Amino acid sequence: MKRKMIILVLDSVGIGALPDADRYGDAGADTLGHVIASCHPDFHNLMDLGLGHIDGISFRGDGTPTGAYGKMKELSAGKDTTTGHWEIAGIETKKPFPTFPDGFPQEFITAFEKAVGRGTLGNRPASGTVILDELGEEHLRTGSLIVYTSADSVFQIAANEAIVPVKELYHYCEVAREMLVGDLHVGRVIARPFIGDHAGAFTRTGRRRDFSAKPPRSLCDLIADSGRTVYGIGKIEDIFAHQGITRSNHAAGNPACIEASLEAMREDYEGLLFINLVDTDMIYGHRRDVQGYADAIAAFDAKMPEFKALMGPEDILFITADHGCDPTYRGTDHTREYVPLLVYGKSLRQNVNLGVRETFADVSATILDAFDIPNTLAGKSFLAELRG
Repeated sequence: MKRKMIILVLDSVGIGALPDADRYGDAGADTLGHVIASCHPDFHNLMDLGLGHIDGISFRGDGTPTGAYGKMKELSAGKDTTTGHWEIAGIETKKPFPTFPDGFPQEFITAFEKAVGRGTLGNRPASGTVILDELGEEHLRTGSLIVYTSADSVFQIAANEAIVPVKELYHYCEVAREMLVGDLHVGRVIARPFIGDHAGAFTRTGRRRDFSAKPPRSLCDLIADSGRTVYGIGKIEDIFAHQGITRSNHAAGNPACIEASLEAMREDYEGLLFINLVDTDMIYGHRRDVQGYADAIAAFDAKMPEFKALMGPEDILFITADHGCDPTYRGTDHTREYVPLLVYGKSLRQNVNLGVRETFADVSATILDAFDIPNTLAGKSFLAELRG
């Protein structure tokens, strides 16, 4: 019987500050707890799996959980998309990717401008929507690229699609990716195409693309090497630099990614379905839109019965996150938090408390265990606890 292991990452849905959060300036962050306290959303399907029974969380659920539940620490250094997803896939990142709170060195910017034949604007940490209003009209006049970073390890290039065709923007990102080496080796170079003709009307499009650092061998590689499918939904292929991904649907936005995921579940293959739902982070977390954040999770929660109905008898669904991005917290950056772990399978035990896992990589170890693939990566399997 063909089996699917499904990892669904609710991007940035942390559930409380990690013990070392103060080192990152994130003491007191609690993404999901603060969203629930502020908006009182309906997450009844996630609660039914056991979300409200996780040890040490700031909100509680009723009833007897139908799934397994717990929370996970981040073993890796950092609090960004790349390190979080890589750790879920069995990779511990011991040295954090570099960040640039004062912008990138001028020597690099000058060399990049020469390489692409265009000037640049910005070169500072900024909100992606704010910097468009600040520099978008100058970009339209001059053709210079808007470059910026954040508290994450990213080099972002924004360009209006009427000035710089998307394929050309992707090429500029590929040039930057090749140039950002050594102390400049950021986790991601991100293409940020946008449209509009004046400040207040600029809108980022769904043709964003991430050019990630190449990961070490991961869960994706081991499953692909076994002859099974590794199917990425959303930006998964970019996060892993296409390494170990055998199929992909680069859908943009939660509604499209959810529908793509349901369609992938209907297909006949054995392997890993790896899903990222980005809107909670990109659209609502960084913009500190608490109600929008709550609504995005509620919209996914309402689709949960469809995910469960499409699961085969031996399929296992893992719902988790990659970091926090508390929309009630100061600033606009990610937050260093525990992430939830909810596990469901029609043949698995119900109401299993998985406790506090020491690394996100326990998900990877459990999936390898389920496929009888030797684990050469980080993490400890909890498959025996699921099966009893």
